[in-house]
Amino acid sequence: MRKLPNGISNYETIVRENYIYVDKTMYIEKLENLSDRTIMFLRPRKFGKTLFTSTLECYYDVSKKEEFETLFANTYIGENPTKSKNSYHILRFNFSGISTNTIEETINGFKNKISASIKVFTERYGMDFYINENDTAEGILDNLFKAFYIQKPKEKIYVIIDEYDHFANELLGFKIDEFKNLVAKNGKIRKWYEILKEGTESVVDRIFITGVAPITLDSTTSGFNIAENLTKNMDFNDMLGFCKNDVKYLMAELEIDEKNQEKLLPIIKENYDGYVFSNEIKEIKEEYKMYNSNMTLYFLKKYVSRNEVPDELVDTNILSDYGKIEAFMDLCQDMNKIDILEKIVAGEPVESELTEKFNAEIAFGEKELISLLYYLGYLTIRENEFGILKFGSPNDVIRKIYSEYFLEYIKRKAGIKEELKIGDMTKEILLEGKIDKAIEILGQYLKGLSNRDYTRFDEKYIKVIFYTICRMLGAVYVKSELEIEGKYSDILIIPREKIEERYGVLIEFKYIKQEDYDKKPELLKEKQKEAKEQLKKYKKTEEIKMIPKLRSYAVVAIKDKLMIEEEKLKNEKR
Repeated sequence: MRKLPNGISNYETIVRENYIYVDKTMYIEKLENLSDRTIMFLRPRKFGKTLFTSTLECYYDVSKKEEFETLFANTYIGENPTKSKNSYHILRFNFSGISTNTIEETINGFKNKISASIKVFTERYGMDFYINENDTAEGILDNLFKAFYIQKPKEKIYVIIDEYDHFANELLGFKIDEFKNLVAKNGKIRKWYEILKEGTESVVDRIFITGVAPITLDSTTSGFNIAENLTKNMDFNDMLGFCKNDVKYLMAELEIDEKNQEKLLPIIKENYDGYVFSNEIKEIKEEYKMYNSNMTLYFLKKYVSRNEVPDELVDTNILSDYGKIEAFMDLCQDMNKIDILEKIVAGEPVESELTEKFNAEIAFGEKELISLLYYLGYLTIRENEFGILKFGSPNDVIRKIYSEYFLEYIKRKAGIKEELKIGDMTKEILLEGKIDKAIEILGQYLKGLSNRDYTRFDEKYIKVIFYTICRMLGAVYVKSELEIEGKYSDILIIPREKIEERYGVLIEFKYIKQEDYDKKPELLKEKQKEAKEQLKKYKKTEEIKMIPKLRSYAVVAIKDKLMIEEEKLKNEKR
């Protein structure tokens, strides 16, 4: 059985050490056939950007001409080579890992990346070139282009830039003033891209730039306005990331039988699929949705190692990303940004235009926030109706990230400092089918909120808070607004593993305003009855009947007081 390239982004390593490779080389031909020679292509983290730039390097590098058959055997481009294969000197930059602690460290880190890449370039192609350490980043690049023009007048450079915006995203989220200084009119980054643009008039024939968001270049537009942005081009929708057939190919290469493939594919889809990048797609169909490639590889590697679905469905490094969401939320100057967050957590779509260019000099509002979350992979296109886009979280992993952030937000508002007792809650639900501990924590959150918060309260708001609490539980699936035979249940908690001794829990929430209850106390009984009737209907559906052991609860909230009643059918057994 061949190995999975999880965490490996060097194409040559994948080929020479016989890792499984999902062939994306047909897009080399498509890129080359474009009239544009400077391309920008953006995708969220963990979508295989670095591997693709490494593939481009191996394909076009003149120094690897003798290795072409070895490197590209059994690939599309190996069988259909283009006229430009192995014809360029590759100048490749990767701007990840630059320290942003101070503006000086950022500038020096950027310059050091430039110097290191140029040193590799000059040594690989036998150039006589001296890097003046006292020179600026733009000066070093300018001098390289001049030296190349003199020493190799008949040859051309292909510039490949990976993670072009990595440090800029960090600055935008946490140090906005330093971001403005670097990309503004006289900023160091802007000047460097001006020199790169000048290089296209002499020694640079092609440029491929990849990153996450159109921040750095769009902030330096007058310095670099030659790139064709293919990010939302429908023809390149699945250039990076996996489609469904890619996932099935991986499972087949791992010798996972068809029965287990059928079991695993829905899990992979729920957690890692759902990304739609093109706003040219008028009707959102399943075949347009992409899987996060790195997260898919992580899951399959864990599964193969133990032959069972892993307890932790995502790399913990991804789950810590809610800090970035918080930072970008703080940038937003619109008062309704929390309303946006609540809608996303609740699974409701948010409507917005898509920003093509971010300008650090203008106010960062709702449109910019939603657009940035889309580029970062925290939102995706759900609907496109007459050019009006509706966004939502792409999958369960991303919903969990939002849940963590939303929970931290509510905790701060409620003044709660202790950590959730995840283990106790999980055991109580799975082993007893009880929700006492989870409801107790919900009550603590509600007690800590202000009267102002309660003016916007309804059952949806309480449900969202409870949902985020339960999302932190291990070994369970938490479903909100799950459609069951045309009906929508509030909260359904089911065990990940189908073990007869483990419980599932079904909950229906209702909310009564304090002033309404004071006027009419009998509302409590009415709401409890209403919730129980809904639970009875859900429990008669085939999907719910398939849960071996189930307990269901009607939960009615009156401000911060929570009344729980278990609903049990007459023929139901414990």
